[in-house]
Amino acid sequence: MFGDEDLIKIHKARGTHVANIIVFCFVIVFIRLWYLQIFKGEDYHRYSIQNRLRKETLRAPRGMIYSRNNQLLVDNIPRLDVVITRQFLQNDEKTLKRLSEILDMDVDSIVKTIQKNSFQAKYRPIIIKKNISLEEVAKIETENASLPGVSVDTFISREYLDKEVGAHALGYISEISQDQLPRFKNRDNVDYMLGDFIGQFGLEEIMDNTLRGENGYEFVEVDALGRKKKYINTDNLFKGIEDQPPSPGLNIRLTLDKDMQVEAYEALKGKSGSLVAIKVDTGEILAMISTPAFDPSQFSRGISNELWNSLTTNEEKPLGDRSIQNHFSPGSTFKPFTAITALEEGIIDENTKIRCHGSLKFGRRVYRSWKKYGLEKYEITDALKHSCNIFFYKIATEMDIDQLAKYATMFGFGKKTGIQLPREVSGLIPTKEWKQKTRGEIWQQGETLSCAIGQSYVLTSTLQLANAYAAIATKGKLFKPYIVKEIFNNQGKIVEVTKPELLNEIKLKPSTWDLIHKGLYKVVNEPHGTAFWRRGLGNQMAGKTGTSQVVKAQSEDQLYAKCSEKDYKFRHHGVFVAFAPFEKPEIAIAALVEHGCGGSSAAAPVVERVVSAYMKKYLPKKQEEYAAKEKAQLHSIVRKRNEARERAEAEAEASSTEIEEED
Repeated sequence: MFGDEDLIKIHKARGTHVANIIVFCFVIVFIRLWYLQIFKGEDYHRYSIQNRLRKETLRAPRGMIYSRNNQLLVDNIPRLDVVITRQFLQNDEKTLKRLSEILDMDVDSIVKTIQKNSFQAKYRPIIIKKNISLEEVAKIETENASLPGVSVDTFISREYLDKEVGAHALGYISEISQDQLPRFKNRDNVDYMLGDFIGQFGLEEIMDNTLRGENGYEFVEVDALGRKKKYINTDNLFKGIEDQPPSPGLNIRLTLDKDMQVEAYEALKGKSGSLVAIKVDTGEILAMISTPAFDPSQFSRGISNELWNSLTTNEEKPLGDRSIQNHFSPGSTFKPFTAITALEEGIIDENTKIRCHGSLKFGRRVYRSWKKYGLEKYEITDALKHSCNIFFYKIATEMDIDQLAKYATMFGFGKKTGIQLPREVSGLIPTKEWKQKTRGEIWQQGETLSCAIGQSYVLTSTLQLANAYAAIATKGKLFKPYIVKEIFNNQGKIVEVTKPELLNEIKLKPSTWDLIHKGLYKVVNEPHGTAFWRRGLGNQMAGKTGTSQVVKAQSEDQLYAKCSEKDYKFRHHGVFVAFAPFEKPEIAIAALVEHGCGGSSAAAPVVERVVSAYMKKYLPKKQEEYAAKEKAQLHSIVRKRNEARERAEAEAEASSTEIEEED
């Protein structure tokens, strides 16, 4: 049995333990309160503020694109999108049903869009429908209380002011796809998200990092349903939460001339073809057009599946840039380079004359001219003027294909020009080694004959042709073509300037340059030249027409059959390349009209319009001066023809009188 004193000691010890436990618990609570209120107080205060804030992305305005004369080509305009923030989405079924009614969409489509973006954080808005109407905006804002998590977001859309004009050169932006996300994140080291728009084609693609800018963000106060209450000055709530304004992209001034672009597009409208105009002494691209085209603005607004399918399934392939992404046989426009090879290698000289009859038999094959008959003997300048195939066939019999390739590559054929545009093709200039490697066959001399007139394996792009003729115009200076002239910020400060880059200085005998220039001048400016009636008044062009065979003729009847009567897909392409003014060349222009039948009838009128636009804008006095001389020349030609006709009529009448007297 315990005594009273023992019981007191036992209870006292127990009381001390209980008291210690209570004190310990209070200490723990106190420490926890100190930790929450003092040590982590600022952090939890910030968290509490952030629970009623929403961080919204402020998209950076994309840089503007201007012409060489500071005319705006690509602008930014606002559009309105419906977005859902899953963090605040409540009563999903009811909300989505009502939203589908407002937007005239299936609920399933909305659900699929949300599921497609489910990998993103719940606080990130998901775009449900782009470019909604003001009526739809009004309904959503009016019913805002019953549509938790649904809001209207403003997005800056891309607007291409001239629509289809120059669409391929300018390119377009569109939403990044799920497949592109990982690749482009690694490529650009940018945290892209679905809903971001990036350059996907043309200049928009190649200059995307320059044009895109850097997004910012802002915090807005929202209620428990995610609805905006008001914009707040976060500095007053907590020092660590600050808005970040977006940094706009840099602007670009191009070398393109808007007026020449429009003129070229109008000249090619309704045709499949391309045109490139280039400054011969710098390499600046003045015009670059490919048709048929598309409206790039549709991509930045969110292109529909129906429209996308119509573009991708179109047999004319409107999404491809024919000026740099297609190559073709240049036809007779390649003859000047064959002539240069023959003159430089001593195969011919300025006095060499060759009869231009209808055909030439070489080996077991007959090579035919585009003219069925012919008796005249031509020297090199007249051979160019009349585009005599037989002349070039005959000199090619003494020419090695590697010799031809040597001079052609000097002018940039067979390799990319290096222009600041994506997916340029290199074309092809064949050699003996190339054929052995690719075909496993030795080169046949007969193949050189076909290459000499720009057929067979020879392939080039419109840009390469224009640049090669620019080198002829300058007598040997081959520049790298470029389309971006300057990069500048919104304050007008120039950040970067593109300077002309000389790729090659071609050294030929002065007499060779003179003969080639003279021959190209005759093509356009002398009667019976293949482009005499397509020169335009006051342009003083020099150039060369060409016909690019689509399908090789299997017989003489097929060769000389009227092109316009053939099925469209079997008609020849028409090519024309020129430089102007001849007296002091400033521009070179190449045009291709697919299935146009002939360079003179189809492509030359296109070039003439663009050259005329350039002369009228930049050399109006010279154009008037040249026009006056050409009018006098035409009057002289007409007068001589009339005199010749009158003499012939008089001789016929005299002959008739003599016969009557004898009778």
